[in-house]
Amino acid sequence: MQLTDHIHALKIPFQIPVAPGKTFERFVYVYLILGSEICLIDSGVKDTDSLIFNYLKKIGRKPEEISLLVLTHAHPDHIGSAMAIRQATGCTVAAHRDAQAWIEDVELQFRERPVPGFHRLVGGSTSIDRLLQDKNIIDLGPVSLEVIHTPGHAMGSLSLYCKEEKVLFSGDAIPQANDLPIYEDVAAVVASINRLKGIPALGYLLASWADPLAGREVYKMMDDGLAYLQRIHKAIRDIAAADPANDPMELCARVVKVLGLPEIAVNPLIAKSFVSHQRIIDREKLQ
Repeated sequence: MQLTDHIHALKIPFQIPVAPGKTFERFVYVYLILGSEICLIDSGVKDTDSLIFNYLKKIGRKPEEISLLVLTHAHPDHIGSAMAIRQATGCTVAAHRDAQAWIEDVELQFRERPVPGFHRLVGGSTSIDRLLQDKNIIDLGPVSLEVIHTPGHAMGSLSLYCKEEKVLFSGDAIPQANDLPIYEDVAAVVASINRLKGIPALGYLLASWADPLAGREVYKMMDDGLAYLQRIHKAIRDIAAADPANDPMELCARVVKVLGLPEIAVNPLIAKSFVSHQRIIDREKLQ
């Protein structure tokens, strides 16, 4: 799907196994920036490479024109096809230093952050050729990308701002209201969203776990994400005040029930998100 003169979006469906014979349906977006060469933002899950290559052929471009792959962070649905795409195209792979270890050694990531179906989602490790940091400029010829370090969701999480086309690629930096809340540091998430809100006159918001948004909906998603985090925080504060949970999974189950999230949300990844709220609440008690 073409969004602007140079930017195309591909929606990649995938499944997460949650129990024998039972899967959870998800999707992730990858984005292509077309100039004399092609920049790919994120690689999707394993085997996404064939979908990307077929799309390029359909619009009259060649897969080997991909010269740069930027990974917004190291989670499976973003790096799953990175190894295959690099092997097929010889492209440069770029990411933040804090994401490097998990991209270059996916087994390390699996040990430190096991997720269901990890090896069905990730094709393998790949080395990072270019380390990105906040305020770097990636020159793509007709357009450029400003790197914005947006921590909170994951180590080394990046957003990318294309000033020429007023487009923000936000990765997973902005939680989607009522979706699965996955982040490591809620305070950092809030700070990152507020920083992105400060970018004036955005025309498009291109997130990974949400369909492309334009106009007023861009900033509304950011406000809705902040409101969702506030609702989660209130639920955890209320639980702590009334009857504190004894362990993270107990806290997770109780918060999920209050928020009306699906049963799949009772898992260690979501529990880790809620614990980041609990740490703030515990510090407030000590003051």
